[in-house]
Amino acid sequence: MLAQRVSKLEQSLTLAITGRAKAMKARGDKVILFASGEPDYDTPENIKEAGIKAIQSGFTKYTATSGIDELKEQICLKFKRENGIEYKKSEVIVTCGGKQAIYNVIQAMINDGDEVIVPTPYWVSYLEQIKMAGGKPVLIPLSAHGLDVEELKKAITPRTKLMIINSPNNPTGSIITGDVLEKIAGLAVKHGIHVLADEVYEHFIYDGHRHASIASFDPAIKALTITINAFSKTYSMTGWRVGYCAASEEIIKVMGMIQDHSTSNVCSISQKAAVEALKGPQDSVKAMVQEFDRRRNYMVERLGAIPGIECPKPPGAFYTFPKVSSLYGGSMKDSMTFAERLLEEQKVALIPGVAFGHDDHIRLTYASSMDDIREGMDRMEAFVGSLCKA
Repeated sequence: MLAQRVSKLEQSLTLAITGRAKAMKARGDKVILFASGEPDYDTPENIKEAGIKAIQSGFTKYTATSGIDELKEQICLKFKRENGIEYKKSEVIVTCGGKQAIYNVIQAMINDGDEVIVPTPYWVSYLEQIKMAGGKPVLIPLSAHGLDVEELKKAITPRTKLMIINSPNNPTGSIITGDVLEKIAGLAVKHGIHVLADEVYEHFIYDGHRHASIASFDPAIKALTITINAFSKTYSMTGWRVGYCAASEEIIKVMGMIQDHSTSNVCSISQKAAVEALKGPQDSVKAMVQEFDRRRNYMVERLGAIPGIECPKPPGAFYTFPKVSSLYGGSMKDSMTFAERLLEEQKVALIPGVAFGHDDHIRLTYASSMDDIREGMDRMEAFVGSLCKA
């Protein structure tokens, strides 16, 4: 009955576990949420006011599929100001979140049997979107510097069409350093491979590290790069559903055609709010990142003090990705069992590492209140203590 292309798709464990935890919370359970990739901050007031103003002024009709000119202009200015990349409006499209931008890219570029290189651990939707397009994911390991370039070289074949880089990375928080990005760019240009650069977490960087956009290096790599970003994390606008993509006019045109026949334009109200997000004061972003840094340090310290858990400090994003496999044994078979039992016994929701291709790990977000992080760490400590006694 169903199409063959959906027969091998996996459910998003991130959404499934988050949904289950929220349902438990709605019925009165005191659940600590470390599962979803969503800042606990409210959308800044100036952005909300821009949305309200759009409604009151009647800006509630269809817009151009690729986005309103005002927003595309601000996105171009943002790329020039923050990333050192020159894009024209015709090289930009506004999408229903960063997820749709990535989906449109893969649909526009990947044929049956084309290979897409994906660093692992990976964001949960990369593989499923590649499979939906008939492509073949080729997994390579991340390294201490964000990506193993030697493994990348080995992974390139005549069928390689695209490589995905995600820095800062979800779920590990690792960053691809500038020197490694230069090597990736060199390989991409040498072999004529396009690069999908997922930069959604670019502002969430700590300890003096800096973000670098691969498209900014030189014209040759810029021509091969598709840069993805979104308003969801940076401006705590997850529900507004606004993402964007910059690439060559040819790719953007085809992405627009795909969007014509799927969602059409992003919500007009959300687009006006996104204009204000880029034009308005950025103080809220800096304040959020500073607070997340404080929470990161606390969570890493607490996790590292729990016997059996190894937790390196992530330099970016807002997740920790501790290794917990030394606690496996008996009925504790894997990361899924760990997550299910922790939710059932201690009412703490997190994502099993198997969702990201690494079953030895779990992912926790520190985009939760400090009170919840303290309580959640206490509960995890109690949970692991009960495992050790069993």
